[in-house]
Amino acid sequence: MKLSIGIVGLPNVGKSTLFKALTKNDVLIANYPFATIDPNVGVVSVPDERLDILEKLSKSAKKIPAVVEFYDIAGLVKGASQGQGLGNKFLSHIRETNAVVQVVRCFGQGDIIHVENTIDPLRDIDIINTELILGDLDTVEKRIGKLEGEARTGDKSKAKELEFVKQLEKQLSENKPLYLLTKEIIENPGIKSLNLLTIKPQIYLLNGNTEDISEELKNKIINDLKSTYVISNLGVEPDLTGLIRKAYEILNLISFFTTGEDETRAWTIINGWKAPQAAGTIHTDFENKFIKAEVVFWKDLTDTGGWNQAKQKGKIRLEGKDYVMKDGDVMVVRHG
Repeated sequence: MKLSIGIVGLPNVGKSTLFKALTKNDVLIANYPFATIDPNVGVVSVPDERLDILEKLSKSAKKIPAVVEFYDIAGLVKGASQGQGLGNKFLSHIRETNAVVQVVRCFGQGDIIHVENTIDPLRDIDIINTELILGDLDTVEKRIGKLEGEARTGDKSKAKELEFVKQLEKQLSENKPLYLLTKEIIENPGIKSLNLLTIKPQIYLLNGNTEDISEELKNKIINDLKSTYVISNLGVEPDLTGLIRKAYEILNLISFFTTGEDETRAWTIINGWKAPQAAGTIHTDFENKFIKAEVVFWKDLTDTGGWNQAKQKGKIRLEGKDYVMKDGDVMVVRHG
């Protein structure tokens, strides 16, 4: 499966710097609003030392890491949902992503212009979240108008969806993001098809040094927004491994591996998937024609010195269709 993350924030908070640090792509970074006038899309390898160790063990000809797509979106401003700045055009670019990283400027004034003229991370978060909420409210209100007509025909599924969409409207009208709602609502197929912005998990990237980050800011993110954050000074060649790991965590993703002489590869799946679903990420036919899987934990494989040795020591298990994959499993699929 493809993991994709949209980078949002006000102009000049460090979004394009983050994107460049992640992807090493030479994107335009300019000291004025709207320097990014088209979304930059970069594919980033997921750092994983387990993959490196398995590659050496198998003497693989190729190593293929899991990847994340990052979408660098033009800076949003107050009124973006109504078309201010570059407006709705750019909100649409993050509707297809799995999660959102909101870059928040915490570093001092210096010579970098702030679109609101002062440094205030709490205000900036409120501006961005309000614009995302207003963008969703517009989508939801249009959907309610259509569903009310469909529900009157007696379609029970549409009536249920209408009930859920009205709950979305209430949540947004209270200026609250949708990811705070229950899984029953969020996972409803009709709701998912709307590609709403605030239904996506958010990570706040606090751009600055540890001493720039107030306890009030941390508390707002954790307690009020029920979200998570990473602190990184994007101006000093940051290590962003933690950001990618945090994305896996909030999206409930894990990795399993295949390894051999041809290639060692990491595969991204949702935590809780069973062996046939995982096999389907390797090849769609494998899920339908799944028979069994040989499975070994990566550390057991490397500690014993290889597949044959692991098998001799009883570390390789034969698992059926009900086996729930674990992070770090190495799998060989037997299929029809």
